Amino acid sequence: MSSEHLGDRVYRLRRTAGLTQEGLAGRSGISVDVVRKLEQKRKSSARLPTLHALAKGLGVEVTALLGDPPAVPSTGEAEPPALVAVRRAIMPPLFAPPVEPSGVETLSLPLLRAEIAAAWTLYHAADFAQVMEMLPGIIADARLTSAVGNIEQRATGQGALAKALQLGGHLAVRLGKTDLALSSLERALNAADASDDPLLAPMICGSVAWAYQRQNRLDDAGNLAVHAADGVERGHLHRAEGVRVWGGLLMSAATSAARSGDYDTANDMMRTAERATHRLSALPPPADGRLVSVFSKSSVRIERVRLAVQHAHPEEALRLASGMRLSTDTPLSWRTWLLLDVARAYADTGNTQGAADSLTKLHRLAPAWMRHHTLAVAIVQDLRAESPGTPGLRKLADFLGDADTRA
Repeated sequence: MSSEHLGDRVYRLRRTAGLTQEGLAGRSGISVDVVRKLEQKRKSSARLPTLHALAKGLGVEVTALLGDPPAVPSTGEAEPPALVAVRRAIMPPLFAPPVEPSGVETLSLPLLRAEIAAAWTLYHAADFAQVMEMLPGIIADARLTSAVGNIEQRATGQGALAKALQLGGHLAVRLGKTDLALSSLERALNAADASDDPLLAPMICGSVAWAYQRQNRLDDAGNLAVHAADGVERGHLHRAEGVRVWGGLLMSAATSAARSGDYDTANDMMRTAERATHRLSALPPPADGRLVSVFSKSSVRIERVRLAVQHAHPEEALRLASGMRLSTDTPLSWRTWLLLDVARAYADTGNTQGAADSLTKLHRLAPAWMRHHTLAVAIVQDLRAESPGTPGLRKLADFLGDADTRA
């Protein structure tokens, strides 16, 4: 398959760090047998706690071991023009001549917010190339909008700018540029503080926590999410927007706990979050849910499935996923993750046909996403090694570009 094997990454990074397999195992707190199996390519994937432990032992970010699609690798080569344009929009050049806001009065704030919401929808559909194309213009328009008009108009413009820069942060994380992500999110927080929306800053804190997780700063991520959630809980749970932001932060804190190895605490947090979703049915929905944290009964259950799979509870994951009916507003990205995690759970229980069937559904739903996702590739590799004759598996391997299946 076209993507670099996880074992090759571990080997390369271990040699760069000057570590033996035993030394890496000791620094990471995992079995040397796990390191050996990965490097010998007897295992194509690893659970997130293992990846975080390896990243800590190697002194790298988790994304160096297992990135997200479509991945712009940090190879030292010149960045593509589209990414340069995003970077320039997030961090304007120093000493650039001021931009005159002439004609900005024709820019409709509702139209700008609609464009931002549409860009978020594309992001959740994993259409990162289209988001990269749109984002520089959106950020530029939002900056102008935040600088003109009366106090109320500028505050509303700052809110739009905060959401645009938050999207820039999310996109940068997906492209493996976490330093750029944190720079964008810091600017988003500044804009949120100048806006008229008290939920914007805690919402963006959830994004910062996610970026911290990608840098293996799990304590920082968990502490930030809990702190922001406490602030929301004190005064905003009477609105659906507040419940969704609070719930998203609690899910983030649970993820940090789980990746630190504390599955029980994470599971308790997720159960609390799931109970809180019942409040949403009694509250008026947000005016535009695309601009508020993803939080619903479906999203919580999807995250519970993910945590169960990653912490070697595949039977529990399959039980949680059984009969799940997803809400209509569940983003495509969350649906794809569910199918991928269910496939992993089936594989872990020895049900290769169930895993292949789930991956086939994923292929139909989001073929481009699947082709570029390293975990999907790794699961297919593992299934082929264990049960190459499983119906549907050869077609999946062909799609993913495995030359061995063409013999």
